[in-house]
Parts: sequence; structure tokens; C-alpha cells
Amino acid sequence: MADLERIRGNNFVIVGRAGMDIYPDPPGTKTEEATHFFACLGGSSANIGVAITRHGGKAALVTSVSDDAIGRFALNQLDHYGIDRAHVKSVGGEARNSLAVVESRVEDHQSVIYRNGAADFEMTIDDVSSVDYGQYSALITTGTVLAAEPSRSAAFHAFELARTAGLPLIFDLDYRPYSWPSAQVAAETYSRAGALCDIIIGNDVEFGFMAADYDKGLDKARELVATTAQIVVYKLGEDGAITLTPDGEFRTGIYPVTALKPTGAGDSFMGGFIAALAHGQTLRDAVLRGSACASIVVGRVGCAPAMPTTAELEDFLASHPGPTTP
Repeated sequence: MADLERIRGNNFVIVGRAGMDIYPDPPGTKTEEATHFFACLGGSSANIGVAITRHGGKAALVTSVSDDAIGRFALNQLDHYGIDRAHVKSVGGEARNSLAVVESRVEDHQSVIYRNGAADFEMTIDDVSSVDYGQYSALITTGTVLAAEPSRSAAFHAFELARTAGLPLIFDLDYRPYSWPSAQVAAETYSRAGALCDIIIGNDVEFGFMAADYDKGLDKARELVATTAQIVVYKLGEDGAITLTPDGEFRTGIYPVTALKPTGAGDSFMGGFIAALAHGQTLRDAVLRGSACASIVVGRVGCAPAMPTTAELEDFLASHPGPTTP
């Protein structure tokens, strides 16, 4: 069991993807009616890295991008946000970068994800073996990295190396069914990864999927805390979250806002939550700050550019009603 105090070093290695998000412009426009688009950095792991750097932390990304204009766009964006990309590899051939067309609208929202021959799945054991894990405070990953080989084996090898170096392992479930060969493979892989991690964050549907019964997601979260995990955050959307530890559990509410879009909340939550732990906040306050970050992002265009700074978060907390009573 890793020492979670190490997180206070505020320097994280993140295993996962970086891509391009394209938003019809202006906000509210349907994709099929758009003539102008706004492009920004995408990919859950890259977005988490941005969220962490916006709060003053350091983040390094381990992944692969395509050796083309879209991959170079992702690299330039990582530089723009101050994310270390020394371990981001460019791959040629038929591999293509992750691409998402995402509408800034809630009603009849459409997100179209292109993951055919995804370049980030080309990450290898050699790629993760070149990382000096001892210099970091924790390893963060998302479930998408586990969906295909060789990325899956590489990620599990990174877990082993990080664990040997004493790093806490932080897992955002981030289940995307379209990336997996079957639900059975996904459930087995998620359970294997969950059993290795110290902090696990996901929503009720994702935990229900891991449990192979959507009515037993909370039971799965409790099982993980009773056996291997030190913290599990079980998110319930508008109903807030249940945070579980071996010492007990507590509920928290949300900060209601008028959403511009439904995407980006999970990445922003993770960044705000981890940043709060790194700065010595209590676990309850870390969950609430993560929730506030999620509320901020759904009210803005984009994911990476929508991530709040610490100053913006403080202003939001000082001026916004909430949290709700769970």
C-alpha cells in the first residue's frame, strides 16, 4: 500500500492519450449545421494534465501520437499548457490520433469520437520502461489506455514500475465501450486494474459495469476499499458523490450551474481533486473542490482551455451557492 502523503510532492506522471477536440462555433451550433470550428487539446489524460498544471502542479504525459499534422497539433498544445512530453512518442504508418467533434450544447448533444487505429494504443512496454518513476509523486491513468494492445500491457507494466518506486496509483475509470473488443474483456481488465490502485474515481454506471450488475456498483466500490484501495470516489451526477475509505464513507453535494455542454467534468474533477490533496486539503474539501472544477468546465467551451486556475476556482467557491445537501 503506497503512502498517499507522497502526492503532496505535486509532480505527476500521467499515462494515456492526447488528441484533438473540435467544437462547432459559435456555442449551441449543431455539427451538421456548422461552418466554423474551434480546435483544442483533447484526450482525458492530457486534459487531466492541463487541470493539474492550471492549479500549479507539474505533469508529464506518457503516450503515443500520430506522426502527422494532428499529432503535431497535440504536441504543440502540450507545450502550450506546460505539460512535459519527453515520453510522448510519434508513430507513423496507419496510426491516427484520437479526434473528437463535440457540440457545446446540452439538448440533443452530439459527440462524435474517432478512435479507429488510435495512435495512443501503440504505446509499448519499452516506452513506459524509459520513465524514471522515482521522480514523481503519483501515477495517474484512465481506463481508455487499457482498451487495446500493446497499450494495455504497457500500462500494467507502468503500474508495476511505479509501485516498485513507491508511487500511489490513481485510476479514473473513464469507461468508453466503443474502444473495447467486448464488455467481458473490459470488465475483467478493469477489475484487474482496480485491484492494483490506491485511488479510484468513477461514476455509478462505471462501477456497476465493473460489478457486472448496474445495481451493485456501490457494492463494488465498497469491496475495493475493503480489500485494496485507500480512497474510492463514487460519483452520482446531480446527486453528488460518495467517498469511501477503509475508515468509513461520506456524501457530498454539487455546485449547480447552467451547463453549456455535458463533457469535460470528469477530467476537471480529477485535476481539482488531486491538486487539492497535493496542497494538503482534507479529503472532503478535495472532493468538493473537484466538484466545483467540474461545474466550472461544463459552463465553458472546450475541455483543456476550460480548466480553471486556482484563482478562478477560489472566486467560484466564494461567489457561487453550494454545495447542495446530498
